[in-house]
Amino acid sequence: MTRAPNLPASNLPVTRHGFTRDGLALSYLDFGGPAERTLVCLHGRSGCARNFVPLAQALGNAFRIVALDQRGHGWSGHSADGSRAAFVADAATLIRRLDCGPVLLLGHSLGGVNAYQTAARHPDLVRALVVEDIGCRFGPPEAEESWPTRWATLDQFLAFMQATPIGINRLLLDSLHEFDDGWGFRFSDENYRPMRAALTGDWSADWAAIACPVLLLRGETSWALPADEAARMAALNPRCELQSFDAGHVIHDDRPAEFAAALRDFFSRHG
Repeated sequence: MTRAPNLPASNLPVTRHGFTRDGLALSYLDFGGPAERTLVCLHGRSGCARNFVPLAQALGNAFRIVALDQRGHGWSGHSADGSRAAFVADAATLIRRLDCGPVLLLGHSLGGVNAYQTAARHPDLVRALVVEDIGCRFGPPEAEESWPTRWATLDQFLAFMQATPIGINRLLLDSLHEFDDGWGFRFSDENYRPMRAALTGDWSADWAAIACPVLLLRGETSWALPADEAARMAALNPRCELQSFDAGHVIHDDRPAEFAAALRDFFSRHG
């Protein structure tokens, strides 16, 4: 167990831990708090466990937040296996390792799919679920322009990001790291492509099978979850509550106070 590096000052006792599943090293952050109110968080594509630091600070010690660096991201190892089964098994293994289940579970984007499939396929591990801005049906991935893997200086990296449609994005900055040969991310296109290909399909059966209470959060200006798909999902599972925000795809960054309040309310009723 080590103190987590480069995290903002907080009265939360943040520690980094690791475990191995099928030979792959996986890492997670534990923000401390009551074990009986453990909230496991799964980040989106190109994110990492650090994405949930603001949420942990907003919720204080009311919950014990545990955030996983999912395979191919953050301080976890990289693997050619980007299958649905692999992501679900990683999450299920972490929850069992914590030995305090069933837990509260939150997933954003790619992590949202991983979260609802974990809840559907391992109902004994999850007692309430929050899914942030992602749907159930995905077509084949479109071709994407590859970014550089390294920038010689931080100024070069910032100039590059400012020229992209994404801009200076905190979700990405959490994964920025200074390597021996320059600045880069702790994820890569090489690892993402098989993950995205494996995501292709209709996962509505998993969504309908979720037996615990589920809160589906949608950003009204997001590209990821159209209003009609969100409404279809809410109708497909009678345990689903749907809430929309004046936000984009990363609601927890765009509307942090409202996001935290929605979680408090939902978990107070179902957690």
